[in-house]
Amino acid sequence: MTETLDRPPVTNSGTGGRRRSLPVDVRLVGLAGVLVLLCLVGYVTNPDTFLTEANLSTMLRLAAGIGVVAVGMTFVIIAGGIDLSVGSIVALSSVWMTTVATQSYGPVVMVVCALLVGLVTGLINGLLISYGKVVPFIMTLAMMASARGLAERISGRQTQVVTETGFTDFFLASLLGIPVLVWMLAGVFVVGWIVLNRTTFGRRTFAIGGNAEAARLSGINVKWHTALVYGISGLCCGIAAIIIVARTTSGASTNGLLWELDAIAAVVIGGTLLSGGRGSLIGTLIGVLIFTVLNSVFTQNNLETDIQSIAKGAIIVAAVLLQQTTIGRKGKASSPPPDKPQGDSGDPAPQPTGSKS
Repeated sequence: MTETLDRPPVTNSGTGGRRRSLPVDVRLVGLAGVLVLLCLVGYVTNPDTFLTEANLSTMLRLAAGIGVVAVGMTFVIIAGGIDLSVGSIVALSSVWMTTVATQSYGPVVMVVCALLVGLVTGLINGLLISYGKVVPFIMTLAMMASARGLAERISGRQTQVVTETGFTDFFLASLLGIPVLVWMLAGVFVVGWIVLNRTTFGRRTFAIGGNAEAARLSGINVKWHTALVYGISGLCCGIAAIIIVARTTSGASTNGLLWELDAIAAVVIGGTLLSGGRGSLIGTLIGVLIFTVLNSVFTQNNLETDIQSIAKGAIIVAAVLLQQTTIGRKGKASSPPPDKPQGDSGDPAPQPTGSKS
């Protein structure tokens, strides 16, 4: 499956207004190659356990939670923002839903509670950033501390075990041999891809990330749209809270710890620019899988966690350097020669023929 860059097709004014599709992003092919290479390393080092059904199922379950969070993070970063509070929102949502579970309200109320807590918290971020004009880094940093503190307050810093069998039986089951948690990741990814690539909302998200002022002048309600983007990120955190509570059968204020860093890393690895305006959900998904497989390889080979962190950091730096190199080359290729100024259509700018007035 190939993917063009997650932006709407552009119009080439030099060809009579014909629509021209963007080329396939070769970085996605490279990312897929890295993922395959890691899988080969895992198989060679542990041929008896790595590609077993149990290990593959475990890796996909682990990838489900952070993968859903990364989908929401992709929307935020494409829109030119950042969200450092996703891990804390996951913790707050998980604690709140497990608190509801202890009151015997049932699994449906638990799910709705997690989704509402995530959505409302994300909207608070977005509204204060858009209308309160708080810098996204500062706002989400404050929410990261506040949401984690509130989660500790609600839970009393105690792990809350879920005894609601209807909840665990449903989310820990399998459908067509695939865990329900993985189906949840697939569903969020498909919906996110459609919204980002096939709707007006997605086109506006790219436009705001590319140039917010130009988007405002074109009639887009930048403030409200930005608030909605952060709401999407919060909603994804609520879904991730359901996944982690189902997987661990417990809610704790430590859930989602440092997930914001893992999510941002996966998004950057996937080719989304931190400056906004360009991104790929398929790249984000591959980035999540790369880190998941890497963790599995290190765990099965009994390597220390500090080595895993060093490897992650090296991969992130390499991805950012590759982004900057690619942007620099494209900038040089697209800039007109100094002796041949170009107009909007790419043709040489017309020279004045009349006399000076």
